Amino acid sequence: MKYCNSLTSYSRFKTREVVIGGIGFGGNNPIRVQSMTTTDTMDTIATVEESIRMIKAGCELVRITAPSKRDAENLKNIKEELLKRGYNTPIVADIHFTPNAAEIAAKIVEKVRVNPGNYADKKKFEEIEYTDKTYQDELNRIREKFTPLVKICKEHGTAMRIGTNHGSLSDRILSRYGDTPKGMVESAMEFLRICRDENYHEIILSMKASNTRVMVQAYRLLVAEMIKESMNYPLHLGVTEAGEAEDGRIKSAVGIGALLEDGIGDTIRVSLTEAPEHEMPVAFNLLKNFTNRNNSQKIKDIAKNPLNPFEYSRRKTNKVKNIGGNNVPIVISNLKRKNKIKPSSFFPLGYQYSVPLDKWNINDQATDYIFLDDKKIDFEIPGTLRLIYNFKFWKKNKEGYPLLSSDEYLNNNKLSNEINFIEIYIKNLCEDLFTKITKDPTAVLIVKTDNVNGLAEQRRIFIELINRNIKNPVIISRDYSQLDAKYLQLNSSSDIGGLLIDGLGDGITVNNNKEGESLHINSTAFGILQASRTRISKTEYISCPSCGRTLFDLQETTAKIRKVTDHLKGVKIGIMGCIVNGPGEMADADYGYVGTRPGKITLYKEKTVVKKNIDEELAVDALIDLIKENGDWVEKN
Repeated sequence: MKYCNSLTSYSRFKTREVVIGGIGFGGNNPIRVQSMTTTDTMDTIATVEESIRMIKAGCELVRITAPSKRDAENLKNIKEELLKRGYNTPIVADIHFTPNAAEIAAKIVEKVRVNPGNYADKKKFEEIEYTDKTYQDELNRIREKFTPLVKICKEHGTAMRIGTNHGSLSDRILSRYGDTPKGMVESAMEFLRICRDENYHEIILSMKASNTRVMVQAYRLLVAEMIKESMNYPLHLGVTEAGEAEDGRIKSAVGIGALLEDGIGDTIRVSLTEAPEHEMPVAFNLLKNFTNRNNSQKIKDIAKNPLNPFEYSRRKTNKVKNIGGNNVPIVISNLKRKNKIKPSSFFPLGYQYSVPLDKWNINDQATDYIFLDDKKIDFEIPGTLRLIYNFKFWKKNKEGYPLLSSDEYLNNNKLSNEINFIEIYIKNLCEDLFTKITKDPTAVLIVKTDNVNGLAEQRRIFIELINRNIKNPVIISRDYSQLDAKYLQLNSSSDIGGLLIDGLGDGITVNNNKEGESLHINSTAFGILQASRTRISKTEYISCPSCGRTLFDLQETTAKIRKVTDHLKGVKIGIMGCIVNGPGEMADADYGYVGTRPGKITLYKEKTVVKKNIDEELAVDALIDLIKENGDWVEKN
């Protein structure tokens, strides 16, 4: 099933144009950036002032929650106040459970967003067996509830976003499709078909999830389904509940970037647990990575594509020491230094030497290999760390493992008996290389690119290897020249994340010519692996970005929870501001911390309520107790 124009030549999937308040989305328009307010919708002035901060930061569409009829009615006052202050940015009302609020909002603002899993459908976390008849009866009931909104939107020229969220699929959808990308797509398509029957087409679609794999697969499947049914509605991209700071930025760039790489997406939101005006610069910086793709070097077309873009399956590779096979992807760091290398040089890479104890402390984000070029070291290194040298140095000293060019590899037979790292570009692919690496159980490829469309070029190399049944492990390598930290983080996450999501890569290495970036690069590399769900090295926080429904200070609470749980490697904690975004939106979290009313928190184990209406000041300690009761707690070192 086709899901994009091309896997080798960058071009955007052409969608129909939807005009919202005079601004075009889709078609030939640029990719638009949007965000959502965090204030109480009934507080008109606070919502207006926050909206203005967002607009000044570049927000092109302001989303405001309307959970009740009163909130929906107050959108009129907000809109009028914004116009009075000289701002005519279109507004979208965010609706979840309340059809009559949506019908009010649709007569006031330029767009409404409905969530098919909540809007007129049942979400009670009940396991119900539906027959074909009872399933159709429910669809008929949804049509009856949803059609009035469609007619109002059509009459008033109001656009609509049909926004499916992974964690809020209805019990009916779950009964037939499970908690899957297919279920997400079908949930939206049911509503879309009702719109089509009413000849209403001012629609934008979204498939959000906090799991980047699920999110990417759902969008791809949606495009494939649209192509099959001769549809081309614009797509709004986002990783929901991405979190804050570095984690939120990397996770968003991995998910959104993987789709943008293949030309999918007409508008984006980077959902951060921060003030909404902080989201726009991140979104625009991410989009800069796609501005000059037309200047890319031509990549040979793919005749046979062995990858399944709708399901995760890791490429099968041979095991070479701790690389490939069933091992998690490794991280290789580059420690090219002008000055002498000391034990302290390894600190940014996860290794801390204690002089009094004469021992190394190794953290969960300790790099696996370090490339030292030709720098000799004169101290004992940790037993878990391995060193790589350029081939000439290795040949002379026989220390560590060699890094060879493809020519050096083909023209030399006296190589390491354990691991030989071979740097290759697409231009180096040849029959001699294929023949030699196929017979070499020590060969590990480091795949590099200097193409502007680097992900597509590296994917093309992987596909060539798979089609030839070559199973040598492959390290994905990306080089950046003097990039600032914020661009390096977003670019590398986008460039590498899409490959990992497709099951490609047995390791990664990120290099930047800028001095003093080792700590940031190492943290980014492990963050990319975590965000793509390929190697877990820390606690994962599924934290919503706050809105007018939020019942506690999300930023403050997330920081408080992170402070006491950030050592729980592999544990996923959902932090949700209201019942709308939890437990559903925390989908695959192990534990949930959800606001249920002002000052009260409900705790979940997965999707099951464990403790209800705990006083907020006691809730973090109660969460720790819950984690301990379930055997997932360890003490901090």
